Amino acid sequence: MSSSAGLSSEALAALAAAVKGWGRELGFAEVRIADADLSAAEPGLQAWLDAGMHGEMDYMASHGMKRARPAELVPGTVRVITARMNYLPASHQGDWRARERARLDDPQAAVISVYARGRDYHKVLRARLQGLAERIQKEIGAFGYRVFTDSAPVMELPLAEKSGLGWRGKHTLLLNRAAGSMFFMGEILVDLPLPVDAPAEAHCGQCSACIAVCPTQAIVAPGRLDARRCISYLTIELKSAIPVELRPLIGNRVYGCDDCQTICPWNKFAQRATLPDFDERHGLGSASMIELFAWSEDDFNRRMEGSPIRRIGHERWLRNLAVGLGNAATLGAAGDPAIVAALRSRLDHPSELVREHVTWALDQHGYC
Repeated sequence: MSSSAGLSSEALAALAAAVKGWGRELGFAEVRIADADLSAAEPGLQAWLDAGMHGEMDYMASHGMKRARPAELVPGTVRVITARMNYLPASHQGDWRARERARLDDPQAAVISVYARGRDYHKVLRARLQGLAERIQKEIGAFGYRVFTDSAPVMELPLAEKSGLGWRGKHTLLLNRAAGSMFFMGEILVDLPLPVDAPAEAHCGQCSACIAVCPTQAIVAPGRLDARRCISYLTIELKSAIPVELRPLIGNRVYGCDDCQTICPWNKFAQRATLPDFDERHGLGSASMIELFAWSEDDFNRRMEGSPIRRIGHERWLRNLAVGLGNAATLGAAGDPAIVAALRSRLDHPSELVREHVTWALDQHGYC
């Protein structure tokens, strides 16, 4: 039994306030508390899965509705402590959104999602959440808990909504009035009956900029994403060949896509990271596709150590870059000798997946 069994409502309220303060000391921008009832989210999750919009992400369906039932995942759970941590690098000053969008028109630029340019957020947040749980334990003694950061069947966004961290934008990401959407989320499932926070109201209004800007029209309705068309899915989650009809729409986005975030008006309020972990590494905010395409597998594994990018492996890294180099033809670099030479250097790559994408890319430049 949790040592919190004898805590009064006043003591629980004081503990909740203390938890939020400790969270800020650990680098979180905001900490809130929700109950564990996600029954209202179950129909939407089931409909999304039934429509097959999760694509090859079998893990989304493998746990059934347990994803919407935290108390089944961790027995005894009655509350969820939610937390968010800003990740926009401190170097992103001024009109960073305009600069990010401008890189999409540069036929040499390798556009990598901002969140992936620093350390792997899973490790950073998990360690900080564990630290927060241990701080609670130091205060009240042993209690039941488990920390999560996008690493288990937990519906993070509905929990964040319930706790008041923000609202679900039309692009399906969480939006916060004071910080836009450039932050990571994590949770601690606990058996403490802490007082819950009020949910936030939605403030998207009639704006549909994120829907209109999506290169592949993956946002099929407000708050509904067909992952099979999403560039983040195609460049990160998809293990097989990228559908030929979608390749030209990817442009030079070689890992993830931030279009729906850089166009969102709320991200003019995006807050910079307070931790150095999310500073850009290896020049990933300014690298060229040719430069990255030349990396050997050893180069990739060494330089991407501790990065979320490493999990896709060198083969898919080359696949993505080949598509981007092929699309350079429509960005004003058709037949560019350096690009053609880079692609030809991989024509005999041992991976059929890489070779097929390289051949397609060369064809975009008029070479077979």
